[in-house]
Amino acid sequence: MTDFVEDTLLLIIQDKDLLRRSVCSHSKTGLHVLDLIDRGSLESNLEIYNRVLKKCTELRKLKEGKVIHTHILSSKFKSDIFLQNTILNMYAKCGSLADAKKTFDNMCYRDLVSWTALITGYAQNDKPEEAIMLLPRMLSVGVKPNQFTFASLLKACGAAAGNIEGRQVHAFCIKCSFDLDVYVGSSLLDMYARHDDISEAHLVFDGLVSKNEVSWNALIACHARKGEGEDALKLFWEMQRANFKPTHFTYSSVFSACASIGALEQGKWIHAHMIKSGEKLIAFVGNTLLDMYAKSGSVEDARKVFDRLDKNDVVTWNTILTACGQHGLGKETIQSHGGLLSEGQHYFELMKKYKVEPRVDHYVTIVDLLGRAGHLEKAERFIRNMPIEPAAAVWGALLGACRMHGNMELGKIAAEHVFVLDPYDSGPHVILANIYASQGRWKEAAMEREVKLQYHSEKLALAFALLYTSPSSTIRIKKNIRICSDCHSAIKLVSKVMERKIVVRDKNRFHHFSQGSCSCGDYW
Repeated sequence: MTDFVEDTLLLIIQDKDLLRRSVCSHSKTGLHVLDLIDRGSLESNLEIYNRVLKKCTELRKLKEGKVIHTHILSSKFKSDIFLQNTILNMYAKCGSLADAKKTFDNMCYRDLVSWTALITGYAQNDKPEEAIMLLPRMLSVGVKPNQFTFASLLKACGAAAGNIEGRQVHAFCIKCSFDLDVYVGSSLLDMYARHDDISEAHLVFDGLVSKNEVSWNALIACHARKGEGEDALKLFWEMQRANFKPTHFTYSSVFSACASIGALEQGKWIHAHMIKSGEKLIAFVGNTLLDMYAKSGSVEDARKVFDRLDKNDVVTWNTILTACGQHGLGKETIQSHGGLLSEGQHYFELMKKYKVEPRVDHYVTIVDLLGRAGHLEKAERFIRNMPIEPAAAVWGALLGACRMHGNMELGKIAAEHVFVLDPYDSGPHVILANIYASQGRWKEAAMEREVKLQYHSEKLALAFALLYTSPSSTIRIKKNIRICSDCHSAIKLVSKVMERKIVVRDKNRFHHFSQGSCSCGDYW
């Protein structure tokens, strides 16, 4: 090999030059490195092909990967299993499962790496059933899984609808003595966590000889997903004491846990801890942090997080818009709580135009829009003409509008639907009681109020807060049912007399009380 060729080879295998586009107008491949091979300036070898394919995998360059695969098929290395496995892995990682499967099927010989690459490809691309079905085929030809195969299989089992296969794979892990491996153990833990099997997840966690950040994260995330915020936070503190450094995934789960229980102060402390540890505020963590502040009643902090995020994705925008809507900031978001009927209907029609299937919450918003504008009969017709079965929230929106406009007859109809669809929600009884009271139907109002549990609980919480918090602090109250009009009026008065800011989070939204007024404008 000449000095020129050797120098060229050294240049080509630099990472930055592996996928350099060809400058030759007559190039058949479009890639400089392949042109050099075709011209005889560079001798093809496994190392060159392997490195170029791995670069395609790393950068998810499927088009270039296919070009290189085609080039390999005309070379003397087309049957090399090492190279075929690299091609298979490239297709799987790039999400081209059809090409990965075709490569796999065309292989004359398949080793453990081949099977694991395809299983992993299916598991990572939301094809759990296909991944699980490969296990018996793999065993039938005498290939036994290793820890990486088991990890991918367990990931697939975690995403599958049922948990029967997961338990079977777990049993096979034990039989093959891989269950104590920290890599497999973390995957086992995550699999049970995704199926909300807390007890089994804890058994796996406690049985691990050595734990890592992945195992801690899986268990914390499991509790956070189930709404068990306090348990998730306890595990977070235990993780700290065990000298494990939280990752982005840890912080995301912990912020979700704080949001579920309204733990604003703990959320602020953990946010400060994340900043102090040097972790950057990337999108998915920023979204959960934003959501935590919004759901804990601190919309100002939520807005600060939103402004500091480098890149706002769809989730970010949805979260901040929802926060503004729930906190009564009608001028900052186009939604029903600002009474913007025409804008809401316009965007609903745009969804139909661009074939975006409306969800239940979109129908709730339109009913709420119509109701707030006083078009109660039109709102009822809209509900009855819905292409899907109206949920309790849809009828609940109409019921709330009937309370505001004093329409007792339509309110009774809406309430009856809500009682059937969600019999355990006491909030609609409060609204119906208020409708009866506004019409002087005191007997019916009293009957409805007897049905409701924990009536005026927010008044009790407010009294306790006034006694035990500093005069300058903001009082934050959380309840799981809709605030009644009596308590709403009382808290407005207290905020003025005591000169305190009071934030109440009920089932539907946040109420910010200050100087005798509420952010909802007395419409909720």
